[in-house]
Amino acid sequence: MALQPLNSSLPPTIEWRDDTLYLLDQTRLPRECVVETADSVEAVWRAIHELRVRGAPAIGVAAAYGLCVAMKHERQASREAFLARLEHHAAYLDSARPTAVNLHWALERMLSHARGIAAQTGAAIYDALVAEAMRIHREDVELCARIGEHGRALIAPGSGVLTHCNAGALATTGIGTATAPLYCAHRDGESFRVYADETRPLLQGARLTAYELQQAGLDVTLITDSMAPTLMAQGLIDLVIVGTDRVAANGDVANKIGTLGVAIAAKHFGIPFYVACPSSTLDLRTACGVDIVIEERGADEVAQFAGRRIAPEGIQVRNPAFDVTPHALVTGIVTELGIVRAPFEANLAALFAKGEAV
Repeated sequence: MALQPLNSSLPPTIEWRDDTLYLLDQTRLPRECVVETADSVEAVWRAIHELRVRGAPAIGVAAAYGLCVAMKHERQASREAFLARLEHHAAYLDSARPTAVNLHWALERMLSHARGIAAQTGAAIYDALVAEAMRIHREDVELCARIGEHGRALIAPGSGVLTHCNAGALATTGIGTATAPLYCAHRDGESFRVYADETRPLLQGARLTAYELQQAGLDVTLITDSMAPTLMAQGLIDLVIVGTDRVAANGDVANKIGTLGVAIAAKHFGIPFYVACPSSTLDLRTACGVDIVIEERGADEVAQFAGRRIAPEGIQVRNPAFDVTPHALVTGIVTELGIVRAPFEANLAALFAKGEAV
């Protein structure tokens, strides 16, 4: 089975080549396809903060390579000095965005790996860091493929599938999370329809999900966020599958703003609502959704559109990037280890333990 998206027209979301990090600038899609060189830790921080690289899994991979970028010129340092600078840069990168748990997870994994290297030179630790970042990258590709296989059976012949925001190939380095079952079903020749919410205010659904699925040859229809309940009422939606940036220990999920409304509507109409993510997105240290820090972004994202102001000057604006969907609205969570269903707290804990043992 191919581990990459069926779409070959887009360059990789993230690429590490010749000791250099390359990032696809997602803010310029679909009008332009621009790959940037991230040649400093500050450039990696900005790319994550400004959503040029986005999606929880992709952020984690970018952060891992970001530490390599940061330490590339520290290779002559002693072990103690190297590790001290590494801690500093990891804390800096961790501040880029607060909600997606994969950012912190990847940085902690890189730090732990570096601390465990017995070498006394910065150069040796640097080489080990690069190898670990590449390992995280490969794992992401493989996890996406396994999520796709576990979720494949959810896609019934002739069904209508709704997704929200972009949990696709562009949000990962593989075939996506929420889109992975769609790509696998399409690979198998299954006939089904996908409806993609536009996802205001940054339109990741319109600019990214609709674009990548269309490029891959899937039957995809773009809708505004407010249309989803109407399509459900018309019987056009049989399944909802979304991604997530963090799953709390009790199964509450933080995802792009608007996900909660989709989940409430799906519950009303009796439509299964699934969340897809790798086990690295599970955060058992966060008890429930109310404890998840929700990123609040700038007012201009709402008050402006395509660079032009659409709201009155001085108007107050709320712009949370995410909302929290209670676990009671979630039918199941599709991971690389299988589909988790209620009771989520016990089953997620068991899954996490299993994942740690693998």
